[in-house]
Amino acid sequence: VQLQASGGGSVQAGDSLRLSCATSERTFGSYAVGWFRQAPGKEREFVAAISWSGKSTDYSDSVRGRFTISRDNRKKMAYLQMNNLEAEDTAVYYCAAVRIGESSVTGLLNVPERYAYWGQGTQVTVSS
Repeated sequence: VQLQASGGGSVQAGDSLRLSCATSERTFGSYAVGWFRQAPGKEREFVAAISWSGKSTDYSDSVRGRFTISRDNRKKMAYLQMNNLEAEDTAVYYCAAVRIGESSVTGLLNVPERYAYWGQGTQVTVSS
């Protein structure tokens, strides 16, 4: 499964960005998707996850209420809408996927080791 993350850029604090994660995988609808980020000198950090159906989502405390994860299985796309960005959100953002049939992702997919496939990352830089 190949994933392509895009949509990063350089913005000011308080601005918004929408990241996209695209795949050509025919069975994308069977995969849960997660977003992680990694800042220089730091470990990869969980941001958000969404179940295969889109009905269950999970967020890190640092982004809950500001970021929204979504997906469109027909388009084979997942998204991360990021609002009210802060300088601390500056990082390379990665999308990841794992084939899992669980209906709930709460607390289940918040570590990188749970994912089988990774995209290449897209840089988000937020200036204060």
